[in-house]
Amino acid sequence: MTSELNITSERVDDIPLLLAQIKGMGIPELLDTHFVTHGNWVGTSLGWTTGIWLAHILSRGDHRLSWVEKWVSGRVATLECSTGQVVLATEWSDDRLGRILDALSEDEAWQGFERALNRRTIRVYDLRPERVRVDSTTASGYWTVTEDGLFQFGHSKDHRPDQPQVKVNLSVLDPLGIPVATQVVSGESADDPLYVPAIEQVRKSLAMSGLLYVGDSKMAAQATRAAVQAHGDYYLCPLSKKQLSEATLAEYLVPVWAQAVTPSPLVREDAAGERREMAVGFERAPKGHPTVTHALADRSLTWTERHLVVRSHQLAKTSEQALRVRLDKAQMALTQLNERKQGKRRLETRTEMHEAALAILARQRAEGLVKLTITEQGEERPVRAYGDRPASVRSERILTLQTEVDETAVQEAIRRYGWRVYATNQPPPTLSLEQAMLAYREEFLVEHNFARLKGRPLSLTPMYLQSDKRVTGLIHLLSVCLRILVLLEFQVRRRLAEQNDVLAGLYAANPKRTTSRPTAETLLEAFRNITLSCVTLNHQSFQHLSSLSDLQKKILTLLDLSPAIYDCLTADSLKPP
Repeated sequence: MTSELNITSERVDDIPLLLAQIKGMGIPELLDTHFVTHGNWVGTSLGWTTGIWLAHILSRGDHRLSWVEKWVSGRVATLECSTGQVVLATEWSDDRLGRILDALSEDEAWQGFERALNRRTIRVYDLRPERVRVDSTTASGYWTVTEDGLFQFGHSKDHRPDQPQVKVNLSVLDPLGIPVATQVVSGESADDPLYVPAIEQVRKSLAMSGLLYVGDSKMAAQATRAAVQAHGDYYLCPLSKKQLSEATLAEYLVPVWAQAVTPSPLVREDAAGERREMAVGFERAPKGHPTVTHALADRSLTWTERHLVVRSHQLAKTSEQALRVRLDKAQMALTQLNERKQGKRRLETRTEMHEAALAILARQRAEGLVKLTITEQGEERPVRAYGDRPASVRSERILTLQTEVDETAVQEAIRRYGWRVYATNQPPPTLSLEQAMLAYREEFLVEHNFARLKGRPLSLTPMYLQSDKRVTGLIHLLSVCLRILVLLEFQVRRRLAEQNDVLAGLYAANPKRTTSRPTAETLLEAFRNITLSCVTLNHQSFQHLSSLSDLQKKILTLLDLSPAIYDCLTADSLKPP
């Protein structure tokens, strides 16, 4: 009697790890609690359907709905073992996933889920929130613009003003950078009005007061600062020229020029562990008065505000370099202003030349930095004979422009470069000048999230959806992916710091390279090429899983996960088919 040999294989990779993390965060349970499915929904719950979809997005770096069903069908054994659910690939059709996006787009249900997830995360991972960063980004694409639609033309942070866009506002928690509030608004929306609703959403979600909200100059509107103060919270943001004029800044700097005030050095530890001076600064009361007054709807609010006047060495250096480049361009253009050239009209009056020179300086933002001298001299130009006209010599008055960089004015401009004024209402005992600057300089945390959201591994764009509801739902879904990545990273880094340990072997090009701050992406990459093989012979099945490396076992230990999440895939090997 001949025996039939049947061999099947499926890629396991990082799926058990991701699903264990998703389950540990309570995501499937919370989704099922806050999102009510239609009565016709059968099979795997919305929570676990979404949980497996999240694992697909993070494992493959692809959020397209149409690819999930095929991916699930090739990993049924892995998914069933990792989730404890009966997995039928047809339950991950693009139609069903579309219905999930419709559900996630509902603001009230989404905020309830986000609130519950935040509180669980803070409790389970023993987080102690102190600061929240608020910022926004845009995602552009080839979408159809409708009058009241989500996709609109606006100021593009992708430098694509020719494409309609959607705007995403994120509030993230320090020091992790984990999102705690996500807002999706139409692409033409201004940033300024988004801060107060975002902060209110964070306040409700975390049920905490006394937090420091950090934002850019668009958060510095007095109404926004008053809204933060009114609820017992703190703010830190740079003041724009609208809130603090150039004249006021110059007034602030007078004591520095007079050497009556010596700015304090602000030191920061770089990646190599060396302490380097990044800036200098000092503190003063706003225009000599420590209080700010703002009229709210029901009352007038007065509070104490601090102004931190800081000069960034790097900003001053890059500003000076840019000025030198602009001056070179201005001088070159001025030199060529009245040159003789075929088809080019020469300037004939001093007024005309002076106005043209000033226009060049204005374009290069070099007004007042170049001395202009216009001279007039005679020039004799031969005229060729033509027809009955004899050859002759024509006398002309030619205007010449001489330029000289005014180094005194340039140095005066340079010493003003790099200075910026930051406003905060948090008192010095809990937020010193140096602490404030270090806090603001961690702004890359939210920028890193935007990079993940818009690039690998989440790749928000290109987006193959046209429905406003589904785009909103997808952005909400990807914000959950961000949470998973951030927590993976945070857990490993925290445990390595506690153990004073490092990880080696994460980088294929340099196996001996070590790091104590691995990214979530490199951690997941370390689990590539783990394969489950199922062999059926003589009415018996055998299952074989690629052995976990020491590095993979160490990562699981750092995440408080057991290798059993992989071992379970072969627990029933050698069983009747």
